[in-house]
Amino acid sequence: MNLMETMTTFGHEKVLFVNNEKAGLKAIIAVHNTVLGPAIGGCRLWPYASEEDALFDVMRLSRGMSHKNAAAGLKFGGGKAVIIADPSQKTEAMFEAFGEAVNALGGCYITAEDVNTDCDDAIVMTRKT
Repeated sequence: MNLMETMTTFGHEKVLFVNNEKAGLKAIIAVHNTVLGPAIGGCRLWPYASEEDALFDVMRLSRGMSHKNAAAGLKFGGGKAVIIADPSQKTEAMFEAFGEAVNALGGCYITAEDVNTDCDDAIVMTRKT
């Protein structure tokens, strides 16, 4: 299945692939749904075996965030991000570049911490978004 078919199957609005070699960032940001408001969902850092595994995970998780936010009665849609990296290799440059990618989405996605990311990483992101 190609990317557009996958997006249609999962019902996604946007999927952004980010590659910033200088910062050591490979990431995917998936915006599932913004009907209720901006998509919210955390940023997971994980050493995925393949980019296909990362894509499947981010699409599955972002769709889940849409359902969770709607069920909780929140005025937010669902989104999620994954950074494809070994957690021991995370850097401030990586999270600054990730912040730039989030910022490029113009407010339709709001991120937070998730697996292998923390408040310190989120503070670094705010330098750019």
